[in-house]
Amino acid sequence: MNTLRAHAEQQFQHELEELKKQDTGTKPSNWQLSPQMVVKYLMGGKLRNGFEVLPKYIGNQRLMEIAVATLTTDRALLLYGIPGTAKSWVSEHLAAAITGDSTMLVQGTAGTGEEAIRYGWNYARLLTEGPTEAAIVETPVMKAMKEGKIVRIEELTRIAADVQDTLITILSEKTLPIPELNTEVQAIKGFNVIATANNRDKGVNELSSALKRRFNTVILPVPATAEEEVKIVQTRVESSIKSLDLPTNLPTLKDIQRIVTIFRELRSGVTEDGRTKLKSPSGTVSTAEAISVVNSGLALSAHFGDGKLSAQDLASGLIGAIVKDPVQDAVVWKEYMENIIKTREDWKDIYRACRELA
Repeated sequence: MNTLRAHAEQQFQHELEELKKQDTGTKPSNWQLSPQMVVKYLMGGKLRNGFEVLPKYIGNQRLMEIAVATLTTDRALLLYGIPGTAKSWVSEHLAAAITGDSTMLVQGTAGTGEEAIRYGWNYARLLTEGPTEAAIVETPVMKAMKEGKIVRIEELTRIAADVQDTLITILSEKTLPIPELNTEVQAIKGFNVIATANNRDKGVNELSSALKRRFNTVILPVPATAEEEVKIVQTRVESSIKSLDLPTNLPTLKDIQRIVTIFRELRSGVTEDGRTKLKSPSGTVSTAEAISVVNSGLALSAHFGDGKLSAQDLASGLIGAIVKDPVQDAVVWKEYMENIIKTREDWKDIYRACRELA
């Protein structure tokens, strides 16, 4: 089946199989890889037989070691940071490497109710049979508890506080009560929770102190250096071209460096040389947005151009990513264009393309 986006365990199946063969470490209950090999899968590198594992996370390895070590204990893991810092990406690959199944997922929204976390009911059976085990609709949380796997809860702080707190008993007692049947589901070894959250989203519901205590929090920072961020964008864009079958050439290093520079300067509020202070836009201008800009440009060049990424292809995605507020952000972007982009000799093509669209 030609899916648009394969799950991590499908996309990197060959790597996971090779890691299993080479793994000599001790594996916790229901883990398919040892903690050391899980980190190797995330960070990439060569195995003893020369097999090359691609990096899934480009950044501080110690953060990944802390995350993996947390999941070997009875503490749940909370990946925290601003939007676009690869929280969901890391969460998916952690689940894929540890249990071979990243599909046990609860997507947090303002409308997520208790039944999405605890369990639901098949109302047709409930009406005919009454509350029975067969009438229960299992959630990913319940299924993960029964099978000893990892369940992912995305955007935890988007979920209402009273619904968040249904996790307290699950995380502290490793038990999910079913009072209608006077019974409970007890988690088997290997079960744990990976949650993601950010503090920049509208509609954030702060975690209660009781719930915070059940999590070990790992803060994923924005890339520390421009080189690191360029490498992340390069890696993700190359992967996107393959999965989307875009008939286009890979973007040049120069193109990616320019996009990353624009995003980093607007995000930090100062130019790379530290000489000029800048206004920052209302959005996050994250690494994820930079990847989106390049992907959008590649799609334009593939279908409406000559297959080579140009400044015109990048300009529309660039403006769309930065100008979220048509009044405030438009002023920020115009100032940046006129005061910074225009003055850089080898950026004239970007300046002209953005001016034409503006």
